[in-house]
Amino acid sequence: MAFCPACGTSVPPTGRFCSSCGAALAPSSQTPPDADATIDYSATRSIAPSASPAPRSASKPSNPSGTVLLSEGRFLPGRLIAGRYRIIALLGRGGMGEVYRADDLTLGQPVALKFLPEKAAANEELLERFRNEVRVARKVSHPNVCRVYDVGDVDGHTFFTMEYVDGEDLASLLRRIGRLPSDKAVEIARQLCAGLAAAHAKGVLHRDLKPANIMLDGRGQVVVTDFGLASLADQIAGADVRSGTPAYMSPEQLEGREVTTKSDIYALGLVLYEIFTGKRAFSAESLPDLTRDRADHTPSRPSSLVKDLDPAVERVILRCLEPDPASRPSAVLSVAAALPGADPLAAALAAGETPSPQMVAAAGETTGLAPRYAILCLAVAIVGLALVGYLNIRGNIVERSHLELSPEVLDQKAREIMQKLGYSAHSLDRASFFDSDPDFLTYVRDTDRPRPDWNQVLASRPTYYTYWYRQSPRYLVAGDFNDVLLTPDVVTSDDPAPTVSGMVTVRTDPQGHLLYLLAVPQQKEDPPQKKDAGAAPPATDWSAPFAAAGLDISQFHPAPPEWASVAASDERAAWTGVWPGSGRPLRVEASAWRGKPNYFELIGPWTKPSRMPQPQPATKLRLVQIVLLVIFLSMLVGCAWLARRSYFRGSADRDGAARLALVVFVLDLFLWLCRAHIVFSTDMVLPLVIALSTSLFLAAVVYVMYLALEPYVRRNWPQGIISWSRLLQGQFRDPVVGRDALFGVLLGLSWVLIYSVKNILEVRRGGPPQLYSEGFLMGSRAALASWLVHIPLSIQSTLIFFFLILVFRLLLRKDWLAALAFIALGTVVRLPNADFPAIEAGAQILIYGIAAVVVLRFGLVALAVGIFCADVLLNAPLTADLSAWFAPNGLFVVTTVAALAAWSFYITTRAHANPAGSAG
Repeated sequence: MAFCPACGTSVPPTGRFCSSCGAALAPSSQTPPDADATIDYSATRSIAPSASPAPRSASKPSNPSGTVLLSEGRFLPGRLIAGRYRIIALLGRGGMGEVYRADDLTLGQPVALKFLPEKAAANEELLERFRNEVRVARKVSHPNVCRVYDVGDVDGHTFFTMEYVDGEDLASLLRRIGRLPSDKAVEIARQLCAGLAAAHAKGVLHRDLKPANIMLDGRGQVVVTDFGLASLADQIAGADVRSGTPAYMSPEQLEGREVTTKSDIYALGLVLYEIFTGKRAFSAESLPDLTRDRADHTPSRPSSLVKDLDPAVERVILRCLEPDPASRPSAVLSVAAALPGADPLAAALAAGETPSPQMVAAAGETTGLAPRYAILCLAVAIVGLALVGYLNIRGNIVERSHLELSPEVLDQKAREIMQKLGYSAHSLDRASFFDSDPDFLTYVRDTDRPRPDWNQVLASRPTYYTYWYRQSPRYLVAGDFNDVLLTPDVVTSDDPAPTVSGMVTVRTDPQGHLLYLLAVPQQKEDPPQKKDAGAAPPATDWSAPFAAAGLDISQFHPAPPEWASVAASDERAAWTGVWPGSGRPLRVEASAWRGKPNYFELIGPWTKPSRMPQPQPATKLRLVQIVLLVIFLSMLVGCAWLARRSYFRGSADRDGAARLALVVFVLDLFLWLCRAHIVFSTDMVLPLVIALSTSLFLAAVVYVMYLALEPYVRRNWPQGIISWSRLLQGQFRDPVVGRDALFGVLLGLSWVLIYSVKNILEVRRGGPPQLYSEGFLMGSRAALASWLVHIPLSIQSTLIFFFLILVFRLLLRKDWLAALAFIALGTVVRLPNADFPAIEAGAQILIYGIAAVVVLRFGLVALAVGIFCADVLLNAPLTADLSAWFAPNGLFVVTTVAALAAWSFYITTRAHANPAGSAG
């Protein structure tokens, strides 16, 4: 044991300075590098032997005697610095300079002054590092971080002023009393985490966290000091990675591989180990021994040194000391959240502060569901999925419509019909898709008394489902947007418009009977030969299109034509009759050009002319539309204003908004690849540009909405976005994320069951059966698009739902009042379009009531997953006949929901299967 020659304090034999008074100890050339000494590799490189300090002015010597007293330092007590600071005493001296206590005569308060070593005064690179310390330290403002005020210069000595902490460093305290009492240790650990997290939030790494750089002031409050090696996370490279104190370096830092926030977390774990046990995790004193220890040994479990240590403390310490950075807690706030009794979120809210996104992500529970509850939820999900499948099959409109022919077969039948009517089946481009006629179902509901027999209606003609096929001598490039996701270039039966000569459109029923034909004749015909110049056009054989439609022309009566097609014609005809099998009124309209049918359509009383102005909606429906429009525009304007305000105030979660916007952009672009009519020609350049533009636009809308909404949720209701924040930060395997996703699956299944029961009740009163998305009746690409479309829609709906419920919480101040207002609004906007208002109101109250409970308890993740699961299950037709051509698409949807439930179950129970994993 060695002793300080100045004050007599016992010091380590390998130490260079006294930790009590700062006096230099006798050097020994044989002593190996001290593991406790701060090593600044970049500073060592900077101060080369050939660099000699510039001579100071002889008129202002800093020490007239020419010597430096070890107990007094470079400046004697009473010395006035920069005309403002009066030196009181030397506080300490180290490899990075000297620290003095001084009085600020201008403000009348004590400060600390830190000076560079004298030999570095002329080294411009080290001076710049010194100034950078000030710049970096001033980025961090927190009660548990030593404040840095300014930088100055006196007689060639560069210094900066910082907060004077009247107390004791943690290293000295631990040497005096050993380990701290458990409750005090937890308090210090929590404050230490808060200070370090504040630095990380600004992108600052401390890189020299150790007990000697942690002060306890007179009130026992933690103050993190000495940011001499601190740097911005993206500015550390090369040998600078290994700058720091070896005894408190992470394995990757000792090896010179990298230094990240996880490196500071490792040092934090070493400090916590000492606080709670009074011992070091690794006892090696020299750098080679320390490196060897880290490679060959793991630290003893803290509970082996302290028998009554809280298991939560041991878990979090061992997580921090994981050799692999990926296995350590994701953030310092995760460490704070795992400490006994920790609730940093509540503390921030009580202090009137807006918690950071990192603090929100680190707050709350960390262990997910207990296995018994998770198993119960998974079992309920499986039973619910089976019940949903049963109800879907029981009321399946697809099976009752007898869709026995696949799209490939219907394509071939359409081409055969064209050939029979005199049109070539060969063309440059073609497209096809299933379609439906909801107006027919409305007509049946209103005319069939006492109520429709839907099994008979759907099995006979006319049919609810139809199938259209188009071909064109030019590439089919659509010009309209498909839906609210603004997907361009989705070819439909009338987009692009049938205006190009040679375009042919055929619509059939599911059995391949002709329902509609439109062929655009040549815009300019070849001049007739002289012998044919005066000849009349050949008579049109109308029996051919009637036969293709499965009709007997002799059963129809000629009538005056009433419907005109967009194609030129020189002959028009019309007939009236009835649909075979059902006896419903049927009108047939047709026209021909040069003796060949170019327009043929079967028209029912429910058929509406699509090219004529439509009647205005009812007053109550228009009122609802106006209200929704006002809400939408108010949301856009309000979100833009709030987003700008949050952005410039620095309270917005720009990283989270950017990640979410990127997800929406990628999803929307991939959706275009699945939905658009892709052709390999220069005609795709414009649709590609439009697709990129609309994807960027939607991403920007989501970005602005999130910037506007998230800070207020984080300030007023942070518990609702804990798992959401973790998900945005890439914590896909977080147990709480898994828990909320599992509850989201249950939410979605409950909604589907409510809708199914609602549909059963409506069918019994004459309402139509449940309808499905036609995309699930096409090939795998269209089915994938129909599945994928619900992901961005669920994100948009979640943000809108959360915006509304947050507004109600802010206005009404109570959760239950906000929930009632949310339920009332969701129900009222649905009633104007309802065929059976009482049934609709009951269903919507249940749906929005369950949604409000889940949102208030579990937040965004559960709501988004619930919306997605409900939408895909309500739009995909299922069948018990697995040999049906559309069966795989329904199975795919059910499988994805089941896989989501299984994944959520696995993730939420991981923490219980691996207790060490629950610390962060």
